Amino acid sequence: MQDALVWQLVDSAFPTGAFAHSLGLESAWQHGEVLSRVDLRRFVEATILQTASGALPLVNAAHRDPSRLPEWDALNDAFLTNAVANRASRQQGRTLLASAARSGDGQIRAALQTQTQTQALCAHAAPITGVVCRTLGVSLDTTQRVVLFVAARGVLSAAVRLGVTGSYDAQRLQSECAGWSATVLERYRDAGPTDLAQTAPIIDILQGAHDRLYSRLFQS
Repeated sequence: MQDALVWQLVDSAFPTGAFAHSLGLESAWQHGEVLSRVDLRRFVEATILQTASGALPLVNAAHRDPSRLPEWDALNDAFLTNAVANRASRQQGRTLLASAARSGDGQIRAALQTQTQTQALCAHAAPITGVVCRTLGVSLDTTQRVVLFVAARGVLSAAVRLGVTGSYDAQRLQSECAGWSATVLERYRDAGPTDLAQTAPIIDILQGAHDRLYSRLFQS
């Protein structure tokens, strides 16, 4: 049953709103920072590392102790000082929560409503992912792998739509980055809230400039 849930969660058809975000790639591309395949691979690898250091600690915390979701959510809000990234995180977190509740049975809906009922919740993607996956019975190890996979896929999907690379090469890059993802996961597997860190400041700056782009395909 868990396998079926995981396949559903990583399916691009699952409505989390991730397709509307490039994780900073569109801005990096327009500013001339991603011009080649080598640049794109480095960007993907940097995104995986940043996801591990800036999201996994809160995914882990919420999965292990969902009763403290408001605390993890507030910490995530304080950590994301980049307004564009903060907005994208809230949008995707709320969409994931709504999609999981509407797609699940009555028991799942009730459990999610109970855990997220506070009105002060920003519903950032990282802690919401931890809570949703725990509620669905997805193990923490699998949840961590899903988070890193989806981050890499999000960048590469955006790269295809922007014309930075082709669909076949994007799939090759996803495969090539699997080893890096596993190495990063090993390092951050037990990370907690005190381990939150920004490892890709240039990408963060470029993403923060997204709203000032003359023309935009993505929201972030």
